[in-house]
Amino acid sequence: MATDEPVFADVSIGQDVYNEDGERLGSVRGVDDDGFYVASPSGTDTLTLTDARDVFGTAYVMWRCWECGEMGEIGDQLPANCPNCDAPREQLYYWAED
Repeated sequence: MATDEPVFADVSIGQDVYNEDGERLGSVRGVDDDGFYVASPSGTDTLTLTDARDVFGTAYVMWRCWECGEMGEIGDQLPANCPNCDAPREQLYYWAED
């Protein structure tokens, strides 16, 4: 019998994440109400702003602050700091808003 109850994964910060083929995708960087976020392993290609726009579409690519959740539009690059809480750029990440 199918239910509409959400299924929650038991994940924690730093836990390794693998795909169905057993390849390591990275480690859990954070968890929120929408799911969990994975940090790519070092040595992997990063997603540039141009790549992100190709994947998500220009209108929907934003930045989001890991510390306070503030979101904003991306110009040519991420801001140097979060304008809301002053967290450094390293705490900002690309966000696809639909």
